[in-house]
Amino acid sequence: MDLKNLYREIVNDHNLNPQHKGEMTDPDMELRGVNPSCGDDIFLQLKFDGDKISDAMFKGSGCAISQASVDMMIDNIIGLSKDEALKQSALFHSMINGEVTDEEELEELDEAYYLKDVCHMPARVKCALLGWRTLKEMLG
Repeated sequence: MDLKNLYREIVNDHNLNPQHKGEMTDPDMELRGVNPSCGDDIFLQLKFDGDKISDAMFKGSGCAISQASVDMMIDNIIGLSKDEALKQSALFHSMINGEVTDEEELEELDEAYYLKDVCHMPARVKCALLGWRTLKEMLG
């Protein structure tokens, strides 16, 4: 399967069958993230066990890329410390902005790595970054 088809398959799967979409009871942190230019609107919710993110969920609506990206992000951050999650967010931002292209380094992003070509779609960059930007605002 070529990279373009794999990208579509992964984005569609996370958009149509998100593992982390819903409402969490008693989150430790919650923040709304909005892309006013396109209408993407999420609420990111986190629960902690000490410094580690023990659970995370999101609710809201938006395009397939924004919804898939936040679901992938949550896959990556559960079990991480705040600092580790911020490091993941910075790496994702650098990838989407075309600043980091080293495949080995980007493997840390797991499936979110497949969003790397969004950097060639300027209208979609904000969509892909919404969940990650919201995470950074919460923890930064």
